[in-house]
Amino acid sequence: MHALVTGGNGHLGFNLVSTLLARGHAVRASVRSLADGARTERLKALGAVTLVEADVRDAAQMKAALDGVDTLFHVAAVYSTAEKGRDAEILDAAVRGTEITLRASAAARVKRVVMTSSTVTLPLTEPGAVPVDEDDWTSELRVPYFRAKVESERKAWELTSELGLELSTILPSGILGPGFARPTPTIDLIRACLMGEFRLGAPRANFGFVDVRDVAEAHVLAVERHALGRFIVGYDAIPSFDELVRALGKIDARVKPPLMVLPTFLAPTLPLYDAFSHRVFGTPRTATPDLIATALSGKRFNYSCARAKRELGWLARIPFEQSLRDTVAELKALAPSS
Repeated sequence: MHALVTGGNGHLGFNLVSTLLARGHAVRASVRSLADGARTERLKALGAVTLVEADVRDAAQMKAALDGVDTLFHVAAVYSTAEKGRDAEILDAAVRGTEITLRASAAARVKRVVMTSSTVTLPLTEPGAVPVDEDDWTSELRVPYFRAKVESERKAWELTSELGLELSTILPSGILGPGFARPTPTIDLIRACLMGEFRLGAPRANFGFVDVRDVAEAHVLAVERHALGRFIVGYDAIPSFDELVRALGKIDARVKPPLMVLPTFLAPTLPLYDAFSHRVFGTPRTATPDLIATALSGKRFNYSCARAKRELGWLARIPFEQSLRDTVAELKALAPSS
């Protein structure tokens, strides 16, 4: 395989490049700027990877990056859920970036594409309901990042027939584990827990996770198994926020369990508390009104990974507790320079 990984400097991109190299594949990784050492030094340290400068919204750059490639792993995205003023950028990079990248693939005669989507493209369910699967799509698009993931993946499927592409999409839960140069929103959630943001009370909601090394494995398996379609990957047990904080307390005794699970009627106050905690204690921003309204609607993340297990032979090899432990270790290693 001669692969291009877009967004090779990101948390998943970096781990995917590493996985492909370990399998003996020829790997090219795109970054927005080769002059930015923060985006390139870690990748160069992996060894036999070719770095190219390419923005997914630049057709000429993407076509050049894809020259001689037979497999595209489209990983690049603007992953942001709580930053102000980035809504248009998130959507543009996702939707227009996906179309430009896939059209460039077709022009470069690259037919095999594996694209990173997300479990946020799936609908939440009432407690106790049957898990959703790859046939289901959410209609809740208030959060710009959620909307970007839905619209970009739908755009990819629309283009598949037109361009004659062979497409697989991988739908990971919140990605944990090592290999991030800076925290993503998922890692910021862990960081907030470690800093005590949920000490007074945990939201009445849940959130799924998966280790980045297992997500990278799923991308590679999709090609090796010649499997097309959508594939959900995540831990079977989806923890509540209360359970998440308690799991972190087993890793770091300074993390105390929440005093309570917050009543649902307090949910609208959480963005204000999040802003207060950020200003006073320096915790990362993790909540917006739209995100809270979506996540604390009374419904739950509830999905099945059966298809990935059946068709890809995929399993979550890294236990949740180990992935959390590795995430915490990486955060501590980054702390002096962050």
